[in-house]
Parts: sequence; structure tokens; C-alpha cells
Amino acid sequence: MMALAAAAAFAASAAVLVVALAFALYAWIEPWLGRAGAAAIVALVAALLIAATALFMVMATRRKHPAPVEAMAGNVAERVFAFVRQKPVMAISAALGAGFLAVRNPRYLGSAVRAFLEGRRPTHR
Repeated sequence: MMALAAAAAFAASAAVLVVALAFALYAWIEPWLGRAGAAAIVALVAALLIAATALFMVMATRRKHPAPVEAMAGNVAERVFAFVRQKPVMAISAALGAGFLAVRNPRYLGSAVRAFLEGRRPTHR
């Protein structure tokens, strides 16, 4: 919970910083270009910042991805660690969901863990 609170405080601080920088840019440009011109410059700078961030994110996703790990090889611990290495965001989301589930109703978490550890049983016809 402390990490979540720290992340929220960091995000709020970043938002305040962006607004303050935008206002400072507006106040600096306004005497030369007037209100409309200064607002247009602030909007242009914001658009360029968004475009640069999007370009950076696209370039980051095009980097070499790790080789896929066999899904069912090894014991449960090896499968869990392979899953966390392959998909860290999904693993963190699942851990948060399991934590909330454990707080709300521990019986459901026990059933989910038991089902995961037992795995699927083959059906014979």
C-alpha cells in the first residue's frame, strides 16, 4: 500500500510540475505574442512532447523480445518464474488481484491456488 501511495504522490507531483511549466511558458511568451499566441505555443509544445513520448514508446516496443519459454516445462515454481519473466506486468496485475481477493474473501484465494497447483486433469472418453 505504501508503494501505491508513493506512486500516486509521484504522479500528482508530476502533474503539478507539468501545469506549472506550461503556465511559466505561457507567461514568458505572452508579452510578445499575446494571449492567443502564447496559448498556441503552449499547445504546440504539449503536442510535441506527446509525439516524442509516443515515438519513444513505439521504439521501445520494437526492441528485441526475449525468446519464449516452454509453458509446461518444469515444476510449478519454474513455470511461475518463467511466466513472471515473460509477462511481468500481467504477473504484477495478477498478484494485485490475488491480494485484493485474499483481503475480500480468503476462501476464494485458497480455491484458486488449489486449482492452479492441481492443474487440468486429462479427460478420458
